[in-house]
Amino acid sequence: MKRSIVMSMLAGVTLLASAILGAGPAQASGVPAEFGTDWHDPLTASPPVAKPSGKSCQVTVAEAQFRDFTPYRGTYTPPDGCGDRWSKVVLRLDGKVKGRQYDRLGYLHVGGVEIFRTSTPEPSPDGIEWSVEKDVTRYSDTFRRGQDVEMLIGNVVDDTYTGVLDVKVTLTFYAGKETGKPATTPDRVLTLGADGTLTTPRNSERILAEVYATGSGGGCEEYWYLSVPDSAPYSCQAENGPYREVQIKVDGQLAGIAAPFPNVWTGGWSNPFLWYVVPGPRAFDVTPIEYDLTPFAGILNDGRPHRIEVSVAGVPEGQSGWSAPVNVLVWQDAHRARVTGKLTRLEAGDLANSSTYTPGTEHRVETEGGHGLTVAGYVDTSHGRVTTTVTRTLATTSAHRWTDGETVDGLDARWTDDEKVTVDGRGPARTTRTHRAYTMNGTTTVGADDRLRTVLALGDRADAVTTHGGWRTSWSKLDDTYTGDATYTLNVPRDQRHAVAATGERYRRYGSDGCYDRRLTTVQGVLTEDRDGC
Repeated sequence: MKRSIVMSMLAGVTLLASAILGAGPAQASGVPAEFGTDWHDPLTASPPVAKPSGKSCQVTVAEAQFRDFTPYRGTYTPPDGCGDRWSKVVLRLDGKVKGRQYDRLGYLHVGGVEIFRTSTPEPSPDGIEWSVEKDVTRYSDTFRRGQDVEMLIGNVVDDTYTGVLDVKVTLTFYAGKETGKPATTPDRVLTLGADGTLTTPRNSERILAEVYATGSGGGCEEYWYLSVPDSAPYSCQAENGPYREVQIKVDGQLAGIAAPFPNVWTGGWSNPFLWYVVPGPRAFDVTPIEYDLTPFAGILNDGRPHRIEVSVAGVPEGQSGWSAPVNVLVWQDAHRARVTGKLTRLEAGDLANSSTYTPGTEHRVETEGGHGLTVAGYVDTSHGRVTTTVTRTLATTSAHRWTDGETVDGLDARWTDDEKVTVDGRGPARTTRTHRAYTMNGTTTVGADDRLRTVLALGDRADAVTTHGGWRTSWSKLDDTYTGDATYTLNVPRDQRHAVAATGERYRRYGSDGCYDRRLTTVQGVLTEDRDGC
């Protein structure tokens, strides 16, 4: 049930500051003293997908109630009346749930291609509704044909966990002719074979892999950033500490590296009251990691299957907990049946990973890690030789502190992922530089009265700039920041938790394409501020 109480900015800021600096949120008109049986429907500060004007067609892809781990299976039929070259394709999930339920992870496959990965909010006893939008235009090749559909949000429903996840997913297609021309999308969207191999078209001139990497499953890899070396007395141990790196290999050769995003699902940090209204960044729309595999096109274009492997460095041997499905996006040379080329450079630095454990009244593990990789190769296309060089540099620093019994448990961590891609062919070279930075700073404390309090800040930031012949042609900056402070009583029935929380999110994105700035603030599940800044 949606309840919207939008107060002035001053009131919202005062309430949030009170929660962070004092024992709990201050009361204000329309805000209850503690959580009740209902709260505002979940929402995020991220922007809606911009939609073209003109003709559109909608197709329902999946409609199901998830009670267990049985996937929904159906069929997809392309839309009738909007052509097959679209300016944009928008996915929308609408969900509702009531009662008691954990956060759950889900996926949607169309023709075997993973087009969406998500997690769910935790419900109120009275029930909540939420929605997610995603631009899925890049999968247009998949949508042009009838396909099998599979969707799963694994769930458990019993006498304790009563929430049935009721969801509907639609695709809306916007006809390309209404906006002058259709979107420039990959010519092919491929998945790996059952044996983990990939066969690309022999005239591929650009190849990207995307990996929906998530640590999950309820075990320690869901909280991989909190793991400590085996020598330290903590509930989640890993031989090499908390450093994680998602790697992709082509025929056994390292082809790409990336820092995984530190997803926090809506039950994270032992405190669901942090997330009842505003989830952490990317929780409802998991962003895939992208790897530019174009330097390997000369190898992949030989018409034979090649082995593609994704692994997560740092996971203890034999331990599961990560999911990493792969899609491969291919752009083809329309004027050549065969594009040849060569991998000319592959330089991987040593992976650095050091965790230092310091025992004491407050235990401490400090970790530093990083890695670098450069790959380069060329393809001989109908428009000349094109060389692609990809350089990626990762770095991690974290300080984890906790007391005996983990009654105090805190982390201050930062991950950076810097990438430079240069495409050099006929005409001036084009270079795109991207700097990604993820931050997590929080502490959970359990007092003598069994009051658990979590104070947490999360950051998802990225700067990107593209130059052509040395001249800047586009740029963008993203800063998505979440802050929360929530307290409740452990080991009592739900209606005796006396929970209070103040949470907020500010999503800012600006650059050569314009500006977007939205701020949300909530107190005890009531939306007290929803403001646009641009």
